[in-house]
Amino acid sequence: MVSARHPELRVPATRPARVVVARPTPTVDAGRHAPKRTVGDRVEMSVDVLRDGHEVLRAEALVWSPAGTEPTVLTMTHLDAEALGVRWGATYRVDQPGRWRWNVRAWADSLASWRVELTRKSEADDGRRDLSSELAEGAALLGECAERAAAAGTHSSRLAARAINDAAEVVADTAADQTYRVLAALDADLALICDQYPDRARAALLADDVTLDVDRVRARFGAWYELFPRSWGGLAGVRRRLPALAELGFDVIYLPPVSPIGLTRRKGRNNALTALPGDPGSPWAIGDRTGGHDAVHPDLGTVAEFEALTADARALGMDIALDLAVQCSADHPWLSEHPEWFAHRPDGTLKYAENPPKRYEDIYNLDFDCDDWVGLWEALAEVVLTWVERGVRIFRVDNPHTKPVPFWEWLISEVRAVDPDVIFLAEAFTYRAMQQELGRVGFAQGYTYFTWKQSAEDLRAYLEELAGVEREFFRPNFFVNTPDILTEQLQQGSMSTFASRLILAATLSPTYGIYSGYENLENTALHSGSEEYLDSEKYEVRPRALDGPLLGLVAQLNSIRRQTPALAHLADIRFLETENPDLLAFTKPPPSSTGGSSEHSAEAAHVIVVVLLDESEPREGVCVIPHDLGLPPTFTVTDELTGSTYQWHIGRNYVRLEPGTHPAHLFTVKP
Repeated sequence: MVSARHPELRVPATRPARVVVARPTPTVDAGRHAPKRTVGDRVEMSVDVLRDGHEVLRAEALVWSPAGTEPTVLTMTHLDAEALGVRWGATYRVDQPGRWRWNVRAWADSLASWRVELTRKSEADDGRRDLSSELAEGAALLGECAERAAAAGTHSSRLAARAINDAAEVVADTAADQTYRVLAALDADLALICDQYPDRARAALLADDVTLDVDRVRARFGAWYELFPRSWGGLAGVRRRLPALAELGFDVIYLPPVSPIGLTRRKGRNNALTALPGDPGSPWAIGDRTGGHDAVHPDLGTVAEFEALTADARALGMDIALDLAVQCSADHPWLSEHPEWFAHRPDGTLKYAENPPKRYEDIYNLDFDCDDWVGLWEALAEVVLTWVERGVRIFRVDNPHTKPVPFWEWLISEVRAVDPDVIFLAEAFTYRAMQQELGRVGFAQGYTYFTWKQSAEDLRAYLEELAGVEREFFRPNFFVNTPDILTEQLQQGSMSTFASRLILAATLSPTYGIYSGYENLENTALHSGSEEYLDSEKYEVRPRALDGPLLGLVAQLNSIRRQTPALAHLADIRFLETENPDLLAFTKPPPSSTGGSSEHSAEAAHVIVVVLLDESEPREGVCVIPHDLGLPPTFTVTDELTGSTYQWHIGRNYVRLEPGTHPAHLFTVKP
């Protein structure tokens, strides 16, 4: 609205609210992205609420579930020490996956403010002050409150309106004794009734709703097992082994692409440029004349067999995770049907994919800068939704950092709008800012640098980082190995090295995984200085069986993890002093003392883990328990790996660990 006297002034068309509601938490990037939670989590929200003057303020949170049209209203309370504190908070639980949103409504409570003023004045001057004006004001405010109660239209609200009107008449009665009128105005029961019918006419809201991205618990907690179906007898063979994998405690069975594999420039064994007859090629070279991304390789089985596999897994409480590789072989139908989706050189040829020093002569990348980018996006979304219809609820995305971030933000949002149970894992071994950004835009999990973090100092620094600022948007998945990553540590390691890395992954991170062969201590590299496996399963069939010497420890760890709620969370991890760099010690509290899920009883255990990092010889040290962990001066620790018990206390506790199949203590401390 333009000022008549000064046209250069712009006056608001409507009167702004005097109450300020600002700075909500939790948020990511000032609300640009949604922080992550899982079903069952307790969400602690807070905002600043302030106003000029000394009015009594009220605030309430409005929370919408993914499918909700009407909000749940929660009364907010001061988080500050002083009565008129600025920070207000409320807590709620999320009970379904999807996008939740919340806002805060705050206002100045005229009746409560009047009561405060009347109390102060009536107590001054030994009660001799004339309060007729104040009482007249209060009678009017009570009358307005009675009208709001009557308008609510319920039996109880009509009774409330009658009670408030009765009080208003007493307060307005100038013939009555002033002391009597003040007592009626300040009646505690009257205040409780009036508080149910506040005047929100000038309430203020946050400028925008705050969103929260809620996944099912599997996005936070689970044990993964990666396998190549062709080495297990195809889809039917994997299906037969599902009960055994479930008995080992795995929650997710991850499959590389199961689509047809191209023939043109097919890779041979050990990544040879020329394939010999019978060489199956790399599953990531997707597509041949029989179909593309949405087809099933005929050597593995049929669509019906794949659907039977996902159905059986679900019946066992497991997920089948499928690799989503956004790339094509030279024989993929899209190259002839949609040549515009691929970047061509001036001479008309295509450039194969490269990640120096690695070269992928059997793969072509899609061109996200093509003119028909909308058609490309839609086609890829159709691929994902097709597999969702076939029972896939988890996608491990291959190299998402080499595709546009806005595409992933759109795809994940669209797919989860169809099915909020779907989880996306980013296999992005790239710089940290990109890993974080992928988490911000919707990836529920991300691969990490865990495989290369091997010293106590490096592990501690990395975990503290993951549990710190990243925890709102980045959930780690600690794979101990992958078909592409056989670290020098594992190449030179023995059973003890494999066991300690397994224990670290399973206890440090709520989600971890192993690639088949790890349980058999496979550690032969393609050549010195390489992290590739010799006779890699990426290029040949290697018949597999569940018979490795580490499977007993795997099953034991998975069982302990499921029975120990503290291991299902990362946020409150705390590292402990050992006075020996070859020993890593840390503790995790039960989730009831965090902002996490509360489905566990008050008897949930504290966890203390000590791991031997050097396999050369036994190591001695201490584990220093600080006084502020909430533990008693002396307490019993039970090693869940061996069943042994020890008496520990606040302060220094002697530790000695030996190389072998159990180079660690995994203690629980029950109340």
